[in-house]
Parts: sequence; C-alpha cells; structure tokens
Amino acid sequence: MALAGVRVLELAGLAPAPFCGMILADFGAKVIRVDRSNTTYSSDSMARGKRSIALNLKSVEGIGVLKKLCQQSDVLIEPFRHGVMEGLGLGPDVILKENPRLIYARLTGFGQSGKYAKSAGHDINYVSMSGLLSRLGRKHENPTFPLNLLADFAGGSYICALGIAMSLFERTRSGKGQVIDSSMVEGAAYLGSFVWKSQSLGLWSRPRGENLLDGGAPFYSTYMTADGKYMAVGAIEPQFYKELLKGLDLDSSDLPNQMSFSDWPEMKKQFTEKFLEKSQEQWCEVFDGMDACVTPVLSFDDVAAHEHNKERGSFFCNDEGEVSPRPAPLLSRTPAAPCPSRDPLIGEHTLEVLAEYGFSAKEISALQTSGVIACSNPKSQL
Repeated sequence: MALAGVRVLELAGLAPAPFCGMILADFGAKVIRVDRSNTTYSSDSMARGKRSIALNLKSVEGIGVLKKLCQQSDVLIEPFRHGVMEGLGLGPDVILKENPRLIYARLTGFGQSGKYAKSAGHDINYVSMSGLLSRLGRKHENPTFPLNLLADFAGGSYICALGIAMSLFERTRSGKGQVIDSSMVEGAAYLGSFVWKSQSLGLWSRPRGENLLDGGAPFYSTYMTADGKYMAVGAIEPQFYKELLKGLDLDSSDLPNQMSFSDWPEMKKQFTEKFLEKSQEQWCEVFDGMDACVTPVLSFDDVAAHEHNKERGSFFCNDEGEVSPRPAPLLSRTPAAPCPSRDPLIGEHTLEVLAEYGFSAKEISALQTSGVIACSNPKSQL
C-alpha cells in the first residue's frame, strides 16, 4: 500500500485524530494508538487497522517510553489543546531534537496560537468561526450545521492527513521532519474556498437559502416522494434542466424562466407536488439513464445494495458484519486494504509494540510492575 512502512503514533483523543490515524492505517501505515493506562474503555470507533498500547503519561517513566517510541517513528498525531504536550515535556522542541525526521502533527480546533488556542470547542464552534456556518441553512431558519462532518473530519482529519502526506514527501528531499499546525477552523474555511472565491460571481448575493446552491433554486434541492423517501435534484445547466422537466412531465412553456429568482418559490411548489406522485423507486426508473442530475437519497440501509455502489465495491463488510465506506480515493497500483478484523482493545498490543521498539523483556516487566504500562488480554474479554 502507498504508506507501507510508515510508523505512526496516535495519542488517543476524540473523533478527528482517530479518523486521521485510520486514513493512514487504511493506506498501509503502521498506526499505534497510545491509550491511557488507567482506563479500559475506548470511545474510538475509527480504530480500524490500528494497534493499541496503554501508557501512563503522568509518570516520568511513561514520558520516557513515549519519547523512545517517537525516536523510531515517522509521525506523531496529538489532539490536545495548545500547551498540553509542552506541559508534559513532549512539545515539538523536545521531540524533534531527539528525532529531527519526525512529522509532528497537531490537530486541534482553534490551532496553536490566537485568542482561542486554549479554549474548548466542537465541530459546530469551529464551523461557526470559519464563516461557513453563516451560509448553511434554509430561508428564515437558523444556520444549519452538516452533522459534525465539516470541521471535525473534512477540515480536521482529512486536511491533517494531507499535511502529513505532504510532509512525508518533502522529507524525502530535505531529510527533515516538521510541525503541522492543523486548525479545524482554518481547515473548514479552506474547504470553503469556492464560496469565498465565487462571491463576485453573484452566486451568494441573496439571503441564505435563496441562492443557486443553498436550497433556494427549485432545480437544486431535495424532494419527498410518495413513499416518504427523497430524491436529490441538481439540474443546474440548461440541458440537464430540460431533462428534469421531461422526466417530471412538465412543459417549459408553462413555467417561468429557469433563472427567475422571484418565481423560484412557486416553481418549487410545483416540483414538490410532482415528486409526491411517485415512489422513490418509480422516480429512479424514470430518471435512470437520463442526464437530468436526479438521484435517490439513499439511507445507510440501502446504500451498499445500490447497483452503482455494488458494482464499484464502494462499501464493504468487516469480520463483524459492519458496513463501512471503502477508503477513498482508489489508487490503481497501491489501493487501500482496510483491515477487516475488530478494533483493538486498550493495551492489547503493549507488550508486542514495546518489544518491536527495542525494549527488553526485563524493561517491559519492570514497566508493567510499576504501572507505567497496562496490557489487555483479548481472551479475558470474551
């Protein structure tokens, strides 16, 4: 796989850092999640392909163990607020001095500097600070956040993983690592570059929910079908809009001009009434094969069985029968090969990993006896 041989340490945290680590693991990196030694429960639902060690970072010995692991690793992902790692004596100034080739990835909401650097927050706060939340939502409604996807995972996990990949590539030329300051606010804002750069085009000149791409246009929206399901419509260009009207059995001469903003609400009512005449399956039969940019809104229960997704293998089942999206993008020579087995237990691989990193059996035994490390036996969990 593309990242085969890359050693990654991921300090256990909430969702963005685990997904970043899982992306790297899916594409071949050896990812070790560093868990706290005083807990037996992990909320990490994105631990696929990782191994786990349990370490007491409140002890001097535990700090020493992590330092030794960092000396032999390529990447460190840390998800803590600004100053936490420095307080532990594990800041980049210390760690990069011992391993100048290390990629030190800091994935936080507000970044490593600025007024809010030490403040708590969640996806909704980061998206709000990016400016994008002000653009999301229906007319006359409060701004609507798209689950916790935009900042946590797109602006956080994926942007950070991109930074890691770029830093690893640059290291092949310089031989040096570097610090990645990955702010979810800035990551989300950067993803919104199109919105920023297209303001002069008039795409966003009307209030929220009344524009071409934010739900204002009747030909770029979702509609309920007769069976309570939905269809997604994106027929922006004239040739696609023509096909949409054909599929809906509507005559363009009976409708206002496609781009007549003032008539959009009334047009949307007509489209709403039309889509309620058939079930989702029936509308799929109408629009499949037509270039009208009309597709079903698939549920999690239906998505893997859809003919297109099935043909491409876009979703897969792990050994426990859980359905997940296949890692993207699809590389032709070195595609991802996501691990099908269960997620690791906390500390399940502590002994194995420490031995790999050069700790002797005597050292490992002493660390275990003193409570610096913890181990989990999978058989005892059955």
